[in-house]
Amino acid sequence: MDPEAILEALDPEQRLAATSLVGPTCILAGAGTGKTRTVTHRIAYGIAKGHFAANRILALTYTSRAAGELRARLRSLGIPGVAVKTFHAAALSQLEFFWPQLAGVPAPQVLTSKAKVIAEAAEEVGVRFDAALLRDIAAEIEWRKYTMRSIEQYEASVANRPVVGSLKPEQLVAILRAYEAIKIKAQKLDWEDVLLLTLGMLQAEPRVLAHVQQQYRFFTVDEYQDISPLQQALLEAWLGDRSDLCVVGDPNQTIYSFTGASSSNLLHFASTYPDANVISLTRNYRSTGKIISLANRIIRGETSMEELESQGEAGVSPVFFDAQDSATEAAQVATEIKARLARGVKPNEIAVLYRVNSQSELYEKALSEQGIDYQVRGGERFFNRPEILQVIRLIRAEMIVPTDKPLYQIVTDAARELGWKSKSPDEGGAVRDQWEALNSFIAIVDELPNGSSLEDFVKEVDERIRSQHEPVKAAVTLSTIHAAKGLEWDSVFLCGLNEGLLPISYAKSDLAIYEERRLFYVGVTRARKALSLSYSKVNSISGRAQARSRFIDLVQSS
Repeated sequence: MDPEAILEALDPEQRLAATSLVGPTCILAGAGTGKTRTVTHRIAYGIAKGHFAANRILALTYTSRAAGELRARLRSLGIPGVAVKTFHAAALSQLEFFWPQLAGVPAPQVLTSKAKVIAEAAEEVGVRFDAALLRDIAAEIEWRKYTMRSIEQYEASVANRPVVGSLKPEQLVAILRAYEAIKIKAQKLDWEDVLLLTLGMLQAEPRVLAHVQQQYRFFTVDEYQDISPLQQALLEAWLGDRSDLCVVGDPNQTIYSFTGASSSNLLHFASTYPDANVISLTRNYRSTGKIISLANRIIRGETSMEELESQGEAGVSPVFFDAQDSATEAAQVATEIKARLARGVKPNEIAVLYRVNSQSELYEKALSEQGIDYQVRGGERFFNRPEILQVIRLIRAEMIVPTDKPLYQIVTDAARELGWKSKSPDEGGAVRDQWEALNSFIAIVDELPNGSSLEDFVKEVDERIRSQHEPVKAAVTLSTIHAAKGLEWDSVFLCGLNEGLLPISYAKSDLAIYEERRLFYVGVTRARKALSLSYSKVNSISGRAQARSRFIDLVQSS
């Protein structure tokens, strides 16, 4: 592979980052500036130049989807064999490998969800709960562990934490203790335990540490602004006294401080590594000029980062509208989405974003009434769907007897046994939903290199199941802004922009309000071509009047 050919697709700043191979490197990449392209080309260039060995690279991402995308892009550049994982997946693979050697038994299984255990713990303590309270308690569990606090240390500081529902501090601490006891009795781990135990293992076992440090020499860390103290400690253990580290991040997209994340490691990278190469990417290739202009106004005066420069057309101005109540707001959004679908906009290029999960119900109802297919990010796992489990079993059965059938035919034949047809059904509801899921599964074939075998396909599916890298469904996306991080759509509806939601009601301090501004910025920068911002005068559920978000005043008056 010609190293210089790898660089041809990059702009000057991206090229500078991609050729920075020696020593620590920090890439400050604003929204839509091509950070994934830059990182993949840097890895490919380093391998082509003989500076990196593919099997000694560990690329760490924040989400499974990002890991899947990075792997796919490396594969398109002809670069196989690079380990691309989330922090949790990397730690789990090490824990599962070394635990039997150290303890003589397999590593404990990881909980699929905290909710059931938290619910049991709450019942044990005598606390009434609902889904919202369970989510809030889960967030406290994660914050405690990501900040590496014992329960005793958490108890000493809980009075300074945001109030969780109507729980008294002593009730919350009791639930956290019960949660740990139930989990230990069941011999289960949560994902934060995986990180903690892996770190403890590396610190306690020099042999294991040496093995891991020998395995991986070159590190790339994406979304470095959202790294937690626990993840940073684990990264430092993997690195040892070496500095072959490339970090990528954007301080303006720091939105996970509630988990203990902090942008300080990114902002102080040059102080930690005085010989670091620091490169800024500011050319935005995602959004139109008018969307970027609005985005820049959101964070102006609150950041040391350079403003984004749109590389696209000016485009249409973002649209602001209000509604009498939140149900009417949802209905208006659904009506506009239907109009855009009629004009030929693809459903998977439309997203409705909001601040909290509970807001999705109104939009699910409104879209259903218009006959519009949708998917809720964070809902049922794709690979856990019954029809997907069935089609995978059928395909695995095909591997028993050799066949000359093309891969696409094998996969579609299996899907046809479950009722899939090449033409989409006229029906809506469950029938359409199942067809969309099977169709998305079949589309995985198109993402593989030409000439891929059935074994290659099964291997890809297995990897996607492990990493929860789900295919894109042909449906409108409903998502919280947090869950939309790293994604983009042609049309974005940013809804429920009211005081108490964005900024959230418990954001009281200047720092908390600034994080809510950054969250607003993240929501805005998900849009490529069209952006609608809406709010309502009355909450339809509570019947209470509500003011529009101060952030709307901020961008409209600037």
